[in-house]
Amino acid sequence: MSTVAVVGTGVIGASWAKLFLAHGLDVVATDPAPGAEEQLRGALEGTPLDRLRFVADAGEAAAAADFVQENGPEREDVKHALFAVLDEAARPDVVLASSSSGLLPSAIARGCPRHPERVVIGHPFNPPHLIPLVEVVPGRDTAPEVVDRAVDFYASVGKRPIRLAREVPGHIANRLQAALWQEAYSLVERGVATVADIDTAIAYGPGLRWAVLGPFVNQHLSGGAGGLAHVLAHLGPPTEEWWRDLGRVHLTPELAETLVAGVDAELAGTDQQSLVAARDAVLGRLLAAKAAQPDLP
Repeated sequence: MSTVAVVGTGVIGASWAKLFLAHGLDVVATDPAPGAEEQLRGALEGTPLDRLRFVADAGEAAAAADFVQENGPEREDVKHALFAVLDEAARPDVVLASSSSGLLPSAIARGCPRHPERVVIGHPFNPPHLIPLVEVVPGRDTAPEVVDRAVDFYASVGKRPIRLAREVPGHIANRLQAALWQEAYSLVERGVATVADIDTAIAYGPGLRWAVLGPFVNQHLSGGAGGLAHVLAHLGPPTEEWWRDLGRVHLTPELAETLVAGVDAELAGTDQQSLVAARDAVLGRLLAAKAAQPDLP
């Protein structure tokens, strides 16, 4: 792999481009939005751009690529039209990976009548140039060797790829996030806690441990010598009671307004660009600290 096509250069696409360029790859970027090239170059400030080329046509980008990372809008009709172009232009051996956060790869592959077997989800977490996770999800027609090549490619640029055994809407991490959001929104709706208090509960509580280890290993460690077996035996029954009490919530206009107002109040007087920069700086230090601990899985 020496040349990657980045199709769609919004927030996710620009971050992918930053990652690929940082690993010495040539990037051919494309986006039909007015001013997209200027916005991309602005987003890549501080990144050497001698290996970046911007083209107007997605087919031209795909034709030059050894790997395609697509980042278009999260709509099946748009994906179908776009992947039809990519499928026609790219060499048959080129993997077509979508950053889609929730669409099924089998649905996206319907836009590829020539080679549906080379379509795969390669879903990152924002910002992709910092957060290592990428979820590799095969569709019904995806060839096993395509999944292998996608996993190997992402690992070669410093990502931490995981491979799903089968496709589900939202993949893994977004489904886990959605489960937490459901209860968080419900707690706000029921007046149990404020938006700010819930953010504090996660950011200064379990979120700190989750940033180091996953939920199962964290549970295991909390069980002392008995490990996960002890936790399940002693906390399993009350946990099941909590599950039965979890809220079922609908995003009504009133709830959406309450959530937005809560975030606005929490961030009053905070510059969002400064907040993003601070978040990314902490992420960088956290990842460096984790890399220096060989005992972490």
